[in-house]
Amino acid sequence: MARMLVGYARCSTDDQDLTAQRNALEALGVQPERIYVDHGLTGTNRARPGLREALAACHTGDTLVVTKLDRLARSLTDARNIVEELTAAEVKLNIGGSVHDPTDPVGRLLFNVLAMIAEFESDLIRMRTREGMKVAKAKGRLRGKEPKLKAAQEAHLVELWRGGKHTSAELADLFNVGRSTVYRAVKRAGEPEGSPSDD
Repeated sequence: MARMLVGYARCSTDDQDLTAQRNALEALGVQPERIYVDHGLTGTNRARPGLREALAACHTGDTLVVTKLDRLARSLTDARNIVEELTAAEVKLNIGGSVHDPTDPVGRLLFNVLAMIAEFESDLIRMRTREGMKVAKAKGRLRGKEPKLKAAQEAHLVELWRGGKHTSAELADLFNVGRSTVYRAVKRAGEPEGSPSDD
C-alpha cells in the first residue's frame, strides 16, 4: 500500500480563514480530500474532531502534515500525547516541509524542542495580552461593552415600564433591544421585573 500524506489545518476563531493553510498543505503534496480541519477551536483544546479524523486516517508509513507546529498543538503535554500516537502508529510528522520521524531519537528530540518553543510563544502571547489589558485599563481605555441604551433612553424605558401599559416584549421592540436588556434596566431602577402588562 502506497504511503499517504494526511493534512491537518486549524484556526482558533470562526472569523479566521483556512484557505492559506489549505494552499500550503497542497503545496506540500497533500491531496485536497485528505485535508482535515478544525474551525473555531484553540490548539489547547484536545477535543478536536478534525484532528481525531486526521490521526485516524494515518496508517503505518504515512505522514501527518501541518503548516506550523502551533496548528497541531499549543502545549507541550498535548504535543507529547500526539507524538506518542504517531510513534505507536509509526507515522511521520511533516511541519512546513521539515519531516520528523517520532520513532527516531533525534526526530523525537527535535519535535520536543519545537513543542517547547511553541508553548513558550503561546505563554508570551498570553502574558503580553494581560499586560496590554492592564495598561489599557490604567489609562481608562478598557471599559468593556458600550451600554445598549443611553441614560435618557433607559430612564424613558423605566418610566414606560412603571406606567404598566407595555409588555416587556413591546418595550424591547420599541427600544430595539432584547428583553434581557429591558429586565436589566428595570432591575437597576429598583423595580420588580414582573410588569402588570406581562400578566
